[in-house]
Amino acid sequence: MHIDLRGKRVIVTGASRGIGLAIARAFAAEGARVAICARGADALQAAARELAGGAQAVIAREVDVTDTAGVQAFVAEVADTWGGIDVLVNNAGQGRGGNLDTLTPEQILEHANILQMGHFRFVQAVVPHMRRQRWGRIVEINALAGAIPTPDGIPSVINRAACLALSKSLGMSLAKDNILVNSLNMGWIDTGQWDRHYREIGPGASREEFDQMVLKVVPLGRFGKPEEVAGMALFLASDYASFISAASIDIAGGLQGQIAYYPTLKRDFADMVRARTPAQDAP
Repeated sequence: MHIDLRGKRVIVTGASRGIGLAIARAFAAEGARVAICARGADALQAAARELAGGAQAVIAREVDVTDTAGVQAFVAEVADTWGGIDVLVNNAGQGRGGNLDTLTPEQILEHANILQMGHFRFVQAVVPHMRRQRWGRIVEINALAGAIPTPDGIPSVINRAACLALSKSLGMSLAKDNILVNSLNMGWIDTGQWDRHYREIGPGASREEFDQMVLKVVPLGRFGKPEEVAGMALFLASDYASFISAASIDIAGGLQGQIAYYPTLKRDFADMVRARTPAQDAP
């Protein structure tokens, strides 16, 4: 199978690191024109320099996905510069933990503005350009927690579920315009977020122990790689996927309902670590 994406005009959001950067690299390697955005200027420019070695052309801009005018200006610049937009990969947005006892409504709304509305803003901005050419591909980078709820992490659970519903709705409503929309639902992908989860455990646990605990619920027994997500994004952007829309595809190494057990597993692990770690003497 040869996926030919030469010259395609692609936007990847949240592309300065992790999954977004891996996807941008993959499109660049196929000779696409790649426009990336993120909030961190230094990492964004480093990514742009790297992508310039393979992409047909690169545009990199600082964009806050909660800024409607900023999103629209970025999309308009890409479309004006390259004469249109073929592919949007909506990747920006991280998970957020918390439960009924620890969260405020405002915190959930803040996360929704980044995740749900951030994705919506970009779709709304690119679709007119795709409609004019009667061709478009939108790939929503989502999370398995949106498809299979867990008993913790309320912001991620409900906002990812909303993103998944949005993807399915758009995948049906836009198909008549030959704009195909699909969701990729992440399981445990090896990105910087797992460093953060490990630090949350506190002192007394090795990274190897932590990884073993995390991977107990993954049938494949390992973390996924960002490059493994990128491969599916390339496929969905290609002509090989021309009859796929409103699909929800898990990239999770077989992880399904076991995800609901993970919060309990993590709490039990943290309790075990605290119990065996000597208390620090007060000064």
